Amino acid sequence: MVCSYDAAWTAALESLKDRAITVKDREKGLIETAWLELPTDPRNFGAFQREIKESRDRSRMVVTLTRIKEVTKVSLSEDRERWAWRGGSRLFGWSPTEPSEETMTAVMNRINSKLKESGCPST
Repeated sequence: MVCSYDAAWTAALESLKDRAITVKDREKGLIETAWLELPTDPRNFGAFQREIKESRDRSRMVVTLTRIKEVTKVSLSEDRERWAWRGGSRLFGWSPTEPSEETMTAVMNRINSKLKESGCPST
């Protein structure tokens, strides 16, 4: 989409309203959310495959806006961790895991929808 920086910034912020924003730096083009805990299906751990009853992931989104002449490039990334068995003195803790394509697609679809609503033409 070909959009002004202001339109892209507003669309990105509105698309992340379901999360707490921790960094909102318009000059740097950076928006970061706080960690959001998400329930997941129970997972198993260890040699005996015991069930972790309170399985959960947590997710943090980072949106970067870059000005390129008259257009704005919007990039999205997700940091995701899962509550996992770690062993040792800290039996459980947060462990990095793959980002959720489903979550990132949903956020990008919301951003694109907001841009269309503001009248930005498709490229």
